[in-house]
Amino acid sequence: MKKIISQIYIWILLILLYSPLVFIAVFSFTEAKTLGNWTGFSMNLYRSLFTGNVSGGATLMDACRNTILIALAAAAVSTLLGTVSAIGIFNLKGRRKQTIQFLNNIPMLNPDIITGVSLFLLFVFLHISQGFLTVVLAHITFCTPYVVLNVMPKLSQMNPNIYEAALDLGATPMQAFWKVLVPQLRPGMLSGFILAFTMSLDDFAVTFFTRGTVGLETLSTYIYADARKGGLTPELRPLMTIIFLVVLVSLLFINLRNNRAAQKS
Repeated sequence: MKKIISQIYIWILLILLYSPLVFIAVFSFTEAKTLGNWTGFSMNLYRSLFTGNVSGGATLMDACRNTILIALAAAAVSTLLGTVSAIGIFNLKGRRKQTIQFLNNIPMLNPDIITGVSLFLLFVFLHISQGFLTVVLAHITFCTPYVVLNVMPKLSQMNPNIYEAALDLGATPMQAFWKVLVPQLRPGMLSGFILAFTMSLDDFAVTFFTRGTVGLETLSTYIYADARKGGLTPELRPLMTIIFLVVLVSLLFINLRNNRAAQKS
């Protein structure tokens, strides 16, 4: 009986989580401007999205481009900083290590709005003009701790003597880092990169407070501004569907590759 109840509970959760996504995907194949109003099957929203014939289309395409560029830049820098930081934290001892790990966890537990306001006040205090650069710096700030959290377990699983053995055999510290540590830490770095990319792609509060008044739009701020006008641009439905499918396919590919690697080992 407990097993049946637990399965029912899981299926209810899955339905609640995925039914809105399915709902949006279904209504992306109709031309109705109001979500929930089916006016017949049509691919016109997809055509409009890819041809740029969108109401405010330039802004939507600019928002998509800015979102992807910011996410890629923030994820790449966060992966590098997070990996180096994780190695440094791992080599600390005693209370210093516990203190740094505690400080690393604070940005992840801190509400986004507090992080956004804090960074906004910091940029104002330093007289830094807000725009694309400040948004990237802000995203790097809150993404790096997640990379550290992904790399640390790989460091714990690794044989600590491998790095020292490479140095004893004549490798320079940089050679030992790239040829010994990085291959061992690559799965954690990849997971951290994907998580950082997703966190940056999804962020609204930090972006909203650090983008300034230069007109920089990301997908989240565009949707927020669009919703305040009384409705959402219909072309957002196919865009959301495409993003969901890309994420789904990527996760399936990564999981299948990890399963095959686990079976071979």
